Amino acid sequence: MAKERKRLGEILVEAGYINEEQLEKALKEQALTGEKLGEILIKKGFISREELDYALATQIGVSRFDLASYIIDPEVISFVPEHIARQYKLIPVFKVENILTVAMVEPTNVFVLDELQRITGCMIEPVLADEMDIHKAHEQYYGTSGSLQEIVSALDKDKLKEVEDLGEEAPIIKLVNLIIVKAIEHNASDIHIEPEEKFLGIRYRIDGILYRQESLPKYLQAAVISRLKIMSGLDVAEKRLPQDGRIIMRVGNKNIDFRVSTCPTVHGENAVLRILDKSSMTVGLENIGFSPQQYKDFIDLINQPYGIILVTGPTGSGKTTTLYSALKKLNKEDVNIMTVEDPVEYQFPQMRQVPINPKIGLTFATALRSFLRQDPDIIMVGEIRDVETAEIAVQAALTGHLVFSTLHTNDAPTAFTRLVEMGIEPFLVSSSLLGVLAQRLVRKICTHCREEYVPSKEVLESLALGPKEGLKFFRGRGCRLCANNGYKGRLGIFELLKNSPSIQKLVLRKASADEIREQGVKEGLKTLRDSAISKLLEGLTTVEEVLRVTEKG
Repeated sequence: MAKERKRLGEILVEAGYINEEQLEKALKEQALTGEKLGEILIKKGFISREELDYALATQIGVSRFDLASYIIDPEVISFVPEHIARQYKLIPVFKVENILTVAMVEPTNVFVLDELQRITGCMIEPVLADEMDIHKAHEQYYGTSGSLQEIVSALDKDKLKEVEDLGEEAPIIKLVNLIIVKAIEHNASDIHIEPEEKFLGIRYRIDGILYRQESLPKYLQAAVISRLKIMSGLDVAEKRLPQDGRIIMRVGNKNIDFRVSTCPTVHGENAVLRILDKSSMTVGLENIGFSPQQYKDFIDLINQPYGIILVTGPTGSGKTTTLYSALKKLNKEDVNIMTVEDPVEYQFPQMRQVPINPKIGLTFATALRSFLRQDPDIIMVGEIRDVETAEIAVQAALTGHLVFSTLHTNDAPTAFTRLVEMGIEPFLVSSSLLGVLAQRLVRKICTHCREEYVPSKEVLESLALGPKEGLKFFRGRGCRLCANNGYKGRLGIFELLKNSPSIQKLVLRKASADEIREQGVKEGLKTLRDSAISKLLEGLTTVEEVLRVTEKG
């Protein structure tokens, strides 16, 4: 049966706009005159037009939309002419396939919805927004559009110098929004706002590599940094000390979390925004780059009832994605998963996730110790940084818990020796550690401009690949879809070392990482270089990427 629609008066009372007595008076007048209830309430001064629109929208199931915490793509703005947007008090916010979502003051106005459908050629999804927010959005997004330089050329330089709250000015808001939108469109992981002596530089980190973008005039530096501080809740007046903040925004149809860091330099404050897109964490373990055998071995490891599994590699090598993908696979109704992270980058249902806070004494070690009293089945520790954390992790593993963590080592065999060097007894390492996964990320060749070529003899020799029959090599020529880089996206290369009886004996006698590696290779260990060469021969990456990311193994 269809759900019965709430009455308008009931919605207004629940929202606190009117009381029962006022509703009763309006209903009596409606019975006499036949007028619409909403119009009677407005005429009597009980509610405003905006409050009526909210109630009507609620009645027909139109959701409210917070424009203040949203960044609109300039391409979406172009769907609705400025005069239409201002006349009907609306603004387009995002488009998915052929459905255009439009924020409106009057989302129940059928005439306007039909007009929008005619103009845009799209199905219209109306949402309710505050009139003041829509007016601000008109000032931010209409007018000059397009490139950063077009927005900059339209700025009043002298006015900016006079305004005290630079970050609140509509042109600056528009400028910063465009920098963010462009970064999202390029699938950037970080935005660098870098003050130089004579200009303000912008770089995006795309697939692990920094790329220079258009520079901005030096006089915009204070305004841009001020805007970022306002958005992330930082102290605008503090320019001498580093600060860390956070922005949660909707960009397009995605919820994006930005971690913002500012740092004073000789040419002014530097700002870096780390872009955390939760939708990028939907990658399954089967899609991150494992070979079939590595995938099978890793699944076997994570399905063990207890023990430690370590993921190693430098910052930005995809460790968090791998760990979350593993936890997501294990996250079931009958399992209690607890994590301690610095910070919690992505939130998942059913998992108990704890961010560390050293200022109040909440470290990895203290959180991990408390977890043991919370009846967990699986524990994830963001990073093992010290012997105390390592000791508690080992204790947890030996008392029946499955523990995941990361360690900063260059390869899998070194993780065994690092724990011993930290002060963990070799017999505890050998008995608690199930296996170590070392990983890196290599850039994938753009599939739209991929072409076959023949590398130089020297390059092939450096990879121990002679001119064998049937070997084919590819590279990206560079096209619009990959911003002429020849690469688009990344995939993991892995080195998975399981703790076999032979490895345990080596750890017990404090053998070197080289000895552990040799034994691992005898037992079928596929090194990072081997894994990268496999991706090369599959035509997924290039010779240059293999040499850039891996050491000779």
